[in-house]
This record gives sequence, structure tokens and C-alpha cells, in this order.
Amino acid sequence: MARKKRPFAGETAAERVERASEIAKRLSEGHPDAGVALRHTSPLELMVSTILSAQCTDERVNSVTPELFKRFQAVRDYADADTGELEEMIRPTGFFRQKAKSIQGACSAIAQEHGGEVPREMDALTSLPGVGRKTANCIRGGAWGIPGITVDTHVKRLSRRLGLTDHTDPVKIEYDLNELLPEEIWYEFSNAMIFHGRRVCDARRPDCPNCMLSDLCRFYHEEYNDQKAG
Repeated sequence: MARKKRPFAGETAAERVERASEIAKRLSEGHPDAGVALRHTSPLELMVSTILSAQCTDERVNSVTPELFKRFQAVRDYADADTGELEEMIRPTGFFRQKAKSIQGACSAIAQEHGGEVPREMDALTSLPGVGRKTANCIRGGAWGIPGITVDTHVKRLSRRLGLTDHTDPVKIEYDLNELLPEEIWYEFSNAMIFHGRRVCDARRPDCPNCMLSDLCRFYHEEYNDQKAG
């Protein structure tokens, strides 16, 4: 039996760019409210919230941060805080010991090396404890509007399902998406992908019949229909 051809396997680089552009357009139209769900009023608050959001819902983080941000308002407040108190305040977000360590480490470095201000540069941000490229892109985009693709679990899953990348490494996925989309929409595209992952393209039960991207999606053509037929 001949092996079934993968959907979009033969598309040219230009065709993939065109498909990615249409995906971005539909996501923007379908999720006009997409944006940073983590509530914050400063780059520091966004950095802390993003660290807390690791393996935790944004809703849970947002339930913790109002009191946290009242108690700690500057990098020195976090850096010099009693670790036990900080851990207790962020306990509901899970992995609270490691997160407290990352927050205090990042804030100490910012106080010592960046004059108490969260740096904008990617290299400076990713040198901070607990801050990888995903977190850095989230901070840069949310705080200053600097273009960048935030590859969280939703963006990773959807990018592979859509056939925009075959990689599993978040950095390689980011670079693949950078090549397909204009820089000025990188951050907005990330947010729309995240919203679509939450609302439609669930990890276990994607709602393919009601998805605005089904005709452009490799997963829909390759797996969903096969599962339905089986």
C-alpha cells in the first residue's frame, strides 16, 4: 500500500508563508480580544507574574498577585524579602520554592547589574534566573511592545498541528515562525495562538469541526479525519 502523503508536505516556502499569513489573519479576526492575560502595571510585575505562570493558570496567578504586588513594589523588596514569607504568598501557584528562588535571584541581579530597572535586551533578560526566551519575549512584548514570539505550550502545540514547524524545541519553533511571519505581528500572533489553544484547539479534545483554521491545518487533514473515520 502506498504511503499516504502528508498534507501540505509539498508546499513551497512561498506557499507556507502565504498559509501562515492567512492563519494569522483569521486568528486576529477570530480573537480580537487576545492579549496578555496576566494583570500587571509595570515590567517588574509582568516579569514576576510570568515566572509564577510556569505550570500554572493565568487565573491562579492573577488571584495571587494583587496582595503580592502590594507587599513588594520594587526589585529590592523582592531581593531582600524573607524567603519564607514570599514562598507562602506564592504557594497557590505551585513549585513555590523554585519560583521564589527565581524571583529573588532575578531581582537581585536587576538591582546589582541594571540599576533596579528590568532590562529590555534579550540577552540581559535571559541571563536572569528563571527567565528564558519565552518569558523574555512575554516581558518585552507586554511591557514595551517589542516584537517577539512567545512559545508557550499552546503555541508549541498549535504550530506543530498546523504544520508550521516540525520541531519540538521552543527556540527552534520561535525561529521557524519568525521566518514565516512579519516582525510587526509576532507578539500579537503569539497571543492569538494562545487564546485559540485555550478556546478551540485543546490538547486532548481539539474542536476541529468548529475551528476557523481546519482547512489550513495539517492535524485536521492528517489525524482528525482519520480518527473520525476509524
